[in-house]
Amino acid sequence: MVAVVGGGQLARMMVPAATALGVHLRVLVEAPTTSAAQVVRDAPVGAAADDDAVRGLVTAAPAADVLTFEHEHVPNALLEALVAEGHPVHPGAHALVHAQDKIVMRRRLTALGVPCPRWTELPDAAALDAFLAEVGPAAVVKTARGGYDGKGVRVVRSSGDVADWFAALADGGVPLLAEERVPFTRELAVLVARRPSGEVRAWPVVESVQRHGVCSEVVAPAPDLDPGLAREATALAVSVAEGLDVTGVLAVELFEVPGADGAPTVLVNELAMRPHNSGHWTIDGSVTSQFEQHLRAVLDLPLGETRARERWSVMANVLGSSHADLADALGAVTAHDAGAKVHLYGKDVRPGRKLGHVTVTGDDLDDVRARARTAAAVLRGDSTEEDA
Repeated sequence: MVAVVGGGQLARMMVPAATALGVHLRVLVEAPTTSAAQVVRDAPVGAAADDDAVRGLVTAAPAADVLTFEHEHVPNALLEALVAEGHPVHPGAHALVHAQDKIVMRRRLTALGVPCPRWTELPDAAALDAFLAEVGPAAVVKTARGGYDGKGVRVVRSSGDVADWFAALADGGVPLLAEERVPFTRELAVLVARRPSGEVRAWPVVESVQRHGVCSEVVAPAPDLDPGLAREATALAVSVAEGLDVTGVLAVELFEVPGADGAPTVLVNELAMRPHNSGHWTIDGSVTSQFEQHLRAVLDLPLGETRARERWSVMANVLGSSHADLADALGAVTAHDAGAKVHLYGKDVRPGRKLGHVTVTGDDLDDVRARARTAAAVLRGDSTEEDA
């Protein structure tokens, strides 16, 4: 039995894989109507920060064989206590902290020799002004904890652009860091899975396209990626998984940048220690999905094959919709493209919210991308493919 903290779409998408493997999922959901609660039979309600709720998730009969997560917002002290009591937790608190705290992540990756953007901790506004003088004219300021999908991130040209954050910091708020604004060519991602016994498998490197700080599209494999750079990026992701002792799925988000010799290279942007948006294409496009692989990994089962089923896969997110219920558009999507694979998350519609995704696979990238964008546009209620 696998216990999962978090009731969102990632936990929801673990369900088909768990069913196929005969694995019992117990999911701690935030409310009875969350995405996962709609499809998981064993779904107690509770908060990830509630010690009693998380402990009950693990210890209620039948007791969980392992505790894992669909998000990183779980108190480390509780996870350490559970491990001390003999309850397996994957990824462990010692690894998960690197996905919870960006300062801890940058310190550790720097110590491991992993290529990262130039960065610094920000104890005060003067530190940011000094950093801007070094890397200017702009930098990226981030909250060390709690940010996601563009939240907790600002592009700044002076310390005054985040004066409110420094005021909060002086009042005991979340620590801050600054990173150079990298002139990247594109964003890439490598998804790897590692089991406690050490086996590691990686999927093809993908290109991730962002819109307003949120992933809107993923192309697998990344088009026109130099094979040597693909190997470099994959080896880098594996070294991070091993260096941080990650178990389960790890997403390593990368910037592709020109190197000193003009040849492209990569810098690590962010980490996620769970299934990730950049890996949703694997449900329909890979021999083993990221969700099945995560379950295999945390249970220390042999990992599955990660090769792509077809030459190209394009996953398009559905971000907001004019439909009150996305299911109202299913007929139109399937009538237009019987090969488009639709995944809806059961969420209430809000502007810009991730409501689902569509994956299309095939041999011609332009055709596959156009079909995925069109299907997502239909679900959003857009009238033309160009709006996708």
